[in-house]
Amino acid sequence: MLKIGDSLFELLSEALGLKSNYLKEMGCAEGVNVVYNYYPACPQPELTLGTTQHADIGFISVLVQDDVGGLQVLHKDHWVDVPPMADGLVINIANLLQVMSNDNFTSVKHRVLVKNAGPRVSIIAFFGVGFTLGSRIYGPIEELLSEENPPRYKKTTIQDFVAQSYRQGLNGISFLDMLKLTKD
Repeated sequence: MLKIGDSLFELLSEALGLKSNYLKEMGCAEGVNVVYNYYPACPQPELTLGTTQHADIGFISVLVQDDVGGLQVLHKDHWVDVPPMADGLVINIANLLQVMSNDNFTSVKHRVLVKNAGPRVSIIAFFGVGFTLGSRIYGPIEELLSEENPPRYKKTTIQDFVAQSYRQGLNGISFLDMLKLTKD
């Protein structure tokens, strides 16, 4: 998973017009937390929701899902199924990378629906500098800013970013709105 993360951060750096090792040098590939989810089959899936609407809080997340499905992304105010793909990975941009890229990348709002088929199993790797490292300050990358593209977010420490994000919870409200310098 760490090698996949390294490769992804190289590609994302290049997509931003930066040196390929830029995001890795900023510590984006230093911390990874792996979570295993197990959703049993539900006889009445319409009465529950697996995980409510949210966006991940770190840099990126890498998802391996089984063939049951249930992941949905919010696209143009509509929920869209993400069909499982054999041997495929789902890569989500997370909130902190949105801040750093100054909206060149946007985090993905998503949720998980419970199904009556199953069980559903997924593995997610969250890349985010080891959330206990609180002194490093993150904000829009200076090389991406100009008069035509001023910073859209305040700078923050990873510790404050994570703490505020957890206070918001998985309720669809993003801490990104509190960091915005201008309203869209």
